[in-house]
Amino acid sequence: MSFACKMPNSAATDGDLKCILGNAKTVAIVGISPKEDRPSYEVAKYLLEQGFTIFAVNPKCDEILGQKCYPDLKSIPVHVDVVDIFRKPDDIPAVAEQAVEIGAETIWMQLGIENEEAAQKARRAGLNVVMNRCMKMDHSRHFGKEENSAASMKDKDKSAEDRESRGADSQD
Repeated sequence: MSFACKMPNSAATDGDLKCILGNAKTVAIVGISPKEDRPSYEVAKYLLEQGFTIFAVNPKCDEILGQKCYPDLKSIPVHVDVVDIFRKPDDIPAVAEQAVEIGAETIWMQLGIENEEAAQKARRAGLNVVMNRCMKMDHSRHFGKEENSAASMKDKDKSAEDRESRGADSQD
């Protein structure tokens, strides 16, 4: 299955993100951890709760979040829309190459992860590329419930006020 989200620019716009997140149904989480306190686990759990079909990619595990684990992208028996990557930047080229080989629509490198060389190869092969962004945060921002968004904004405003009251050099 293919969706019609093609990013004309190298940097993902809000419109690009909304298109990808609104049309994707299947997400492979590469580098998912079985530890509940890890970001990869939290993102996968959130995406499952939002109705996405998740494929856990971790060769060291049999199952995470009730989902069978696959050793690599090529082992997943169905089409994958988005390959969400939780690996160090040096590992990205091999994952991107597999994403191209399986015909994924998008590679998504999570917060703090960028690899421009791999991104360029994926783009040349026709894939969308998102770097240094969190699928959970972007999905929640674009598709979260109104009351959750309002509560989140109140929390952000309160955090900013708290930081300001402690002084400009203080950090959370």
